[in-house]
Amino acid sequence: MICGTDEAGRGPIAGPVVAAAVILDPRKPIVGITDSKKLSEKKRLLLSEEIKAKALYWAIAQCDVEEIDRLNILQASLLAMQRAVEALPVLPNKVLVDGNKLPKLTMPAEAIVGGDALEACIGAASILAKVERDRQMLEWHKIYPQYDFAKHKAYPTKLHLEALERYGACPVHRTSFAPVARVIARRKRGE
Repeated sequence: MICGTDEAGRGPIAGPVVAAAVILDPRKPIVGITDSKKLSEKKRLLLSEEIKAKALYWAIAQCDVEEIDRLNILQASLLAMQRAVEALPVLPNKVLVDGNKLPKLTMPAEAIVGGDALEACIGAASILAKVERDRQMLEWHKIYPQYDFAKHKAYPTKLHLEALERYGACPVHRTSFAPVARVIARRKRGE
């Protein structure tokens, strides 16, 4: 009953940070699990479905933009991972966490830098978190198409930063993040 947990969405300047917790079934191995960033979108989607079908347990949780702006992105990431682990229907014996910090948990846990590429359960969590966050950004794209969230998933690409300058921030932008805060401040000054 070893659980892996990871998050997706620390780097973007809009949208939630999403975390997943996964307890894999050793009797049902899944080929190809690794760090979600090393996989194509198509491969992530396929693996996500397989993980949900074969894992013993899995859960997804998140922190929204308001929580990110209030807590800071690191604390929001840790809280999202804590929520994902707590959302599992059973408590794991141990939690393996991607990174060098641990969320507040009631069971033993170990932080592993680069764990999403080293431990299948963490890699599985990274895939579920990334797929869910990308899905949400596609939904936000329908509401705010001018930012093109479907293309860059809210990362601060040149295209996104240009849209932010042109249209200002929308309700899902993280106002505590420097590029967004600068645009808001300039608009308040009437620039």
